[in-house]
Formats: sequence, structure tokens, C-alpha cells
Amino acid sequence: MGCKMNAAVSFLRRLSLFVLVSSLCSCPCRAEDSAMENIVTEKKAEESHRQDSADLLVFILLLTLTILTIWLFKHRRFRFLHETGLAMIYGLLVGVVLRYAIHVPSDMNNVTLSCNVNASPATLLVNVSGKFYEYTLKGQISANDVDDIQDNEMLRKVTFDPEVFFNILLPPIIFHAGYSLKQRHFFRNLGSILAYAFVGTVVSCFIIGLFMYGCVMLMKQIGHLGGDFFFTDCLFFGAIVSATDPVTVLAIFNELQVDADLYALLFGESVLNDAVAVVLSSSIVAYQPEGDNTHTFEAMAMLKSFGIFLGVFSGSFALGVATGVVTALVTKFTKLRDFPLLETALFFLMSWSTFLLAEACGFTGVVAVLFCGMTQAHYTFNNLSPESQDRTKQLFELLNFLAENFIFSYMGLTLFTFHNHVFNPIFIVGAFLAVFLGRAANIYPLSFLLNLGRRNKISSNFQHMMMFAGLRGAMTFALSIRDTATYARQMMFSTTLLVVFFTVWICGGGTTQMLSCQKIRVGVDTDQETSIGPDGVERRSTKHESAWFFRIWYNFDHNYLKPILTHSGPPLNATLPACCGPLARCLTSPQAYENEEQLKDSDSDLILNDGDITLSYGDVTVSTDAAGAHTSGTPVGGVAVNSDEALDRELAFGDHELVIRGTRLVLPMDDSEPPLPLDSHRHRHKNETMS
Repeated sequence: MGCKMNAAVSFLRRLSLFVLVSSLCSCPCRAEDSAMENIVTEKKAEESHRQDSADLLVFILLLTLTILTIWLFKHRRFRFLHETGLAMIYGLLVGVVLRYAIHVPSDMNNVTLSCNVNASPATLLVNVSGKFYEYTLKGQISANDVDDIQDNEMLRKVTFDPEVFFNILLPPIIFHAGYSLKQRHFFRNLGSILAYAFVGTVVSCFIIGLFMYGCVMLMKQIGHLGGDFFFTDCLFFGAIVSATDPVTVLAIFNELQVDADLYALLFGESVLNDAVAVVLSSSIVAYQPEGDNTHTFEAMAMLKSFGIFLGVFSGSFALGVATGVVTALVTKFTKLRDFPLLETALFFLMSWSTFLLAEACGFTGVVAVLFCGMTQAHYTFNNLSPESQDRTKQLFELLNFLAENFIFSYMGLTLFTFHNHVFNPIFIVGAFLAVFLGRAANIYPLSFLLNLGRRNKISSNFQHMMMFAGLRGAMTFALSIRDTATYARQMMFSTTLLVVFFTVWICGGGTTQMLSCQKIRVGVDTDQETSIGPDGVERRSTKHESAWFFRIWYNFDHNYLKPILTHSGPPLNATLPACCGPLARCLTSPQAYENEEQLKDSDSDLILNDGDITLSYGDVTVSTDAAGAHTSGTPVGGVAVNSDEALDRELAFGDHELVIRGTRLVLPMDDSEPPLPLDSHRHRHKNETMS
């Protein structure tokens, strides 16, 4: 028994010694393997960094080449191709090179394994020799592309996440549209613009959706449909292609100085209908009938989607305006104007955060940032220092230019780098016909109805031009690329690219010829008060052509909101009831009282009082009578100025401002004209008084 125990102890000692020696021998090997893995990982990270830098360099070179070619076109006065169409062509060329001319060698370390699961997991944990590695889902590839995985990886690297477009590229484009909005002709055509943007977009959406549903049924009958395609998908396609973006046409209009009313109608419709199309598409996605079949028509689900449309749009509108109001109050009651860099930075961050805040709250950032831009232009801009005013305008103009050209370059690139294109000839031809019919159903019937109540009719040549100028662009592309997971969405995206290419190249390139064909006058001074009626007779525009709703709004705005949110307007103790005296003194800016005293002491000759020019602190005429008392809305010369005349001058405001003793005097001049000296204004006023 004792011998057995001694033998067992001896065996255990030998075994422990063997394990110890084995572990000591294996430790250097494991450490060496770990070091090699770290070296390989670092090399891969460095290669990936270089590849990402090269991909971004491609887009930078694309934009640089586009800018140089744009300069050449402008220098040669070549108007057949706009900068956006040029960016698309360069993107197409680079896409062809990346797809067919560059081949990446296969990586021998790639391993293909098969396992049966019900759905593709977003994150995959793989156990390799006791070590867990995390892999993320990049997308589906076809069985034919398994051998070309490296080429697919290279093309996938130049394909951006769709959220990049919505969160980074779209906000400056939409904000610039609202921030650069000219009030004068926009508000004179406000009713027509709202009709085209809201009613017209909805009508266009349903016309296109119904027509495309017929095409889908035809494809199903003849066996050309490779997947599910429901009526809600057709309506969604109608919503995204109803978003117009006539950037090419508007650039030519601005260069040729086309009739200001036509420009206002097209620009106003494109600005607002982008917002409507975004909310409309999200409402269609939210359409969920009860029961097993989620694609049948149900009245309650339809009403619920309509309620979502109203709720999202109104909530986004309120959020955008609220952000603009907060920024206006901050810039008014602080000394930020003494530090223009900080002031500009705050303005930029508050404006951009509006988009992200709306998206985070479940609203639509496009609507929020659009109305934030309008609010910032109307209120906050007046509180900024002159340096910040110039900086904010130039900053968002630059961001708008770069973002827009980047998107159009990327459109050309994705035609060859996107892997899941579905091109169906029947669907493509049907889409072009549907877009034409939807645009016609938007413009012509609404124009007929609007002309019944308009004094300044929308002439037939204007209607034809608006029909022709219904280009599709950045918003349509961004909405279509946001979701390409299903067969229907992939077909929509591929068709949308072709629609954008055709409208930008053909319709945009033919703008000058269309203007000549329709005999629409060019070289029009945007400040003049005459227009050509449908009978061809020149007539003078009147202040009564402004939207009646805006006239009511204007009286409330210049009496209460402007004094509260800006340094301009009459002191609140002159407009609020006497019981609100303490509140009025708290909210009224000290500059308002200073402006009032300065205007009282001014010479009676310093009156800028013609049809378009008014002397005001902010936008309200203040004068003194013979006794020295001031009267709001009455010039010193004793000529009565009612609120309608003040509104007419408000609509005539441009971007030029004359600053005298801290008082902003708004002079409505076109951007191309230098400010007139004060003596010339006195001379003009005296001539009008004598006449």
C-alpha cells in the first residue's frame, strides 16, 4: 500500500513538472502570435486609413474640377449646361473608372462560411480559437459577386451612409433657401405659392402613384415583376419625385434677370414643396391598416396618416420658428455683437441644431430648418453685427454650393457604384410619363383656379415655363437613397436617378431656349413696380396684390414681434396697453428709445419717402409734427402713411442697410446697385413733393 502511494506521488510530481515546462515553453509562442496579430491589425488600419483618404480625395478633386469648369463656362457665357449637370457628368466618369478600370487583388484571408438563420443579424460575434471578434453588417451581395468581394469592398467605401445626406449635406441647402428668401415678390404671390406647394404636391403625388400602380399591374401580368410592389410603394414613389429642385433654371433666371414674379413662383414652390414631399412620404410610410394585409385601403388608417402629416408638419414648423426666436432673443439681450466670431458661431450652431433636434423629436428636420432660416432672416439678422451679417450670408452660401455640387457628383457616381440597381424598362418609361402628367396636373388646373382670384394673372407662357422647369434634384435623390432594402425601393432608386439626370440635363439645359420660345422678357429690374399682364399690356403693380393674410400678419409683426425680438420697431409702450408698461420697458431694447430720439431731432429733409424707400427704425416710419411730438406711421413732411403703404415698403426691402448712429435704415435696392447717397434721396423726395 505504501509503495502504491509513493508511486502516485511520484507520478503527480512528474505530471506537474511536465505541465509547468509546457506552459513555460508555450508562453513565448503565444506572446509572439499576439504580437504578430497586432502588427497585422495595425497594417490593416493604416491601409484602411489611406483608402478612406483616397476616397475623399476623389470627391475633392471632383468639386475642384467642377469649379474650374464652371468658371470656364461663365467666362464663355455657356448656358447649355449648369454646374449641377456638370458635376453629375464628372461623377459618372469617375464611377465608370472605379467600376471597370480599377481591380483590387483578392485577399486570401477571406473565408466564406454558411449557416442557416432566419434573418441577417446587424452584429455578428465570431469565436476564433477562443477569441471573440465582432463583425457588422455591410449589406447584401449576390451569389455572383462572392468572388469579387474586394472590388465590392472598394466600391462600397465610396458609397456613403444615407444619413450623411440627411444630417450633414441637406441642412445647409434647406437653411440657405429660407435664409436667402426675398420677401417682396414672395409675399405678393404667397397664396399661389402655397397652392402649388401644398395642393399641387399632393395632387402630383396621387397622380403619379395611380399611374405607376397601373404600370406595376402591367409588369405583374407579363411576368416582369421580380418582387413585391404595393400601392403604398407607388404612392411613396409619387411623393419623392414630386419634390422639385429647379436649381439650374433658377440660376439662369437670376443671371438673365427674368420676371421677378415668375422667379418667386418657381423658387417659393420649390422651397416649400420639398418640405411637403418629405412629410408626405413619411406619412405614407406610416400608413398601417389593421389586420393581416397591411397594404389594403382603410379609411381610418388614411385619416391617421393625414393626422400624422398635419402633426409632423405643424410640429416641425413650430420647432423651427421657436429656435429662430430663441436665437433672436439671445442676440438681442446679450453683448455677443461685440464678438462677431462668437456671434457667428452661435448662429451657425443654433441653426444646424434645429435640424437634428427635429429629427431627434420625431419631426422632420427639413421643415424645421427651412422655417428656422426664414425666422433667422426676418428677426435674428437685424440683431447681428455687420461683420456677422456678412459672415453668415457667405458661410451658408458657400456650404449650399459645396453640398449641392457634392450631392450631384455623388448621383453620377452611384449609377455605377451602387450594387443593387433594378432597371425595368416598363417602370422607367411609366415613371417619365407619370412625372409629366403629375406636373401638368399641378400647374395648369391650379393656375386656372388661381387666376380667378388674382389681379395679376399667371399668363400661359409663365405656366408653360413652370411646367418645363419642374426639375428633380437633391431632395428626390436623398429621399430615394435613404431606404434601398427592398426590391421596390431599389427599383425606385434606380429610376429616380434616371429622372434626375434627364430633367437636369435636358430641361435645365433647354431653359434659355424655352424662355425665347415663350417670349418671356429678361433683363427685368426686380425693384420696378411694373409687370406685363396676360394681354401684353404693361401695368403697375399695387400694394393690394399682396396676400391679405400677410397684411394682417404684418400689422401684428411690426407692432409687437419686431420690438420684442429685435432692436427695431416702435417702443412697446407705444403699442401695448398702459397696464403692460413694466413689461414693455423690460422687453423694449434701449436702442429703440435711442432711435426714437434721434429721429425726433433729425432734420425734416431727411425723409426717404417714395414708393419703395422709407426712413424707419426697423420697418416702421416714425415722424414728428410741428409741436415735436412723434407720430407712428406719419412722415415729417405731414404726408400720412397708412399700414398698407408701410407694408408695401416692407415688401420692397432688400438686403442693403444704412447705419446712422446705431440706427438701421433699410434701403430696398438690388444687390447689384450701390447705395444711393442721402442727398439723392432728399432730391427725389423733394421732386415727388413738388409733383
